[in-house]
Amino acid sequence: MSIPVINQLNRSKFGTSELGGKLLAEGTDIEADMVTMSTFYVESAQEQNSMFQDLTFDVGTIDEFEPYCAPITSQEGTIIVNTEMMEENDLPMPTSLKDLADPVYKGFVSVTDISASSTAWLLVQALVSEYGEDGAKEVLTGIYENVGDHLEDSGSAPLKKVRAGEVAIGFGLRQQAVADKADGLPIDYIDPAEGNFSLTESVAVVDKGDNTNPLAMEMAQCIIENGREELQSYYPNALYNGETTDAANKSENPKVFPEKLTVDLLEQHQALSEECKEAAGM
Repeated sequence: MSIPVINQLNRSKFGTSELGGKLLAEGTDIEADMVTMSTFYVESAQEQNSMFQDLTFDVGTIDEFEPYCAPITSQEGTIIVNTEMMEENDLPMPTSLKDLADPVYKGFVSVTDISASSTAWLLVQALVSEYGEDGAKEVLTGIYENVGDHLEDSGSAPLKKVRAGEVAIGFGLRQQAVADKADGLPIDYIDPAEGNFSLTESVAVVDKGDNTNPLAMEMAQCIIENGREELQSYYPNALYNGETTDAANKSENPKVFPEKLTVDLLEQHQALSEECKEAAGM
């Protein structure tokens, strides 16, 4: 018996926000029996719809998670640079996200639009946490002025542009930059002074009462107990007791946003971003 699943494979058709909206709108009427999704969307959907079963297997996470979900990946943001382009254009190496607003980088920067991808939320969280909303608006507006046509919908697009030499600097997922550098590409990464913020994705089983598919819980358990080793080779951050993060993938300045991550908070930060885009003439 096949189990419909909302998972990362669906993102070839749907963005994170579209899948999250589907969870919130459909609740237990959703076609899937199990979901893997950004944890803040899972938690917001549970608060709104009470749609997930508590997990029936032990979950030994390092940090505490809600009883109805178990994390499968953790992803951190960082500054990514093309070292050859930096040298060719005599660009100073940035040390912070605030530096990316310096006009010296105009036309050399690519970031993701928070309205399209949660990767950009890692950048916005860092700015708001460090500088407050007013300060974050000032910095983000300056970044957007430098980005110009290089504001992307995909979280991986800035890294791809840095790889291709279309821009010298991007903001993206840290583990991808670490892997590129290890492969010998002219890529390096700089953990920003404002901190490396992270987002987790979690698995959860939809509670459909008598129609709940018992195989969904078995699948969820299988992912956690048998899939984490392979997942950690792509998403290296340790999440479970007994796991470790290797030295290259351990960020210099991991931080957590002071408020609980929710869909409402994301929408507030999306509105902040829209103000900055307008101010930057985008």
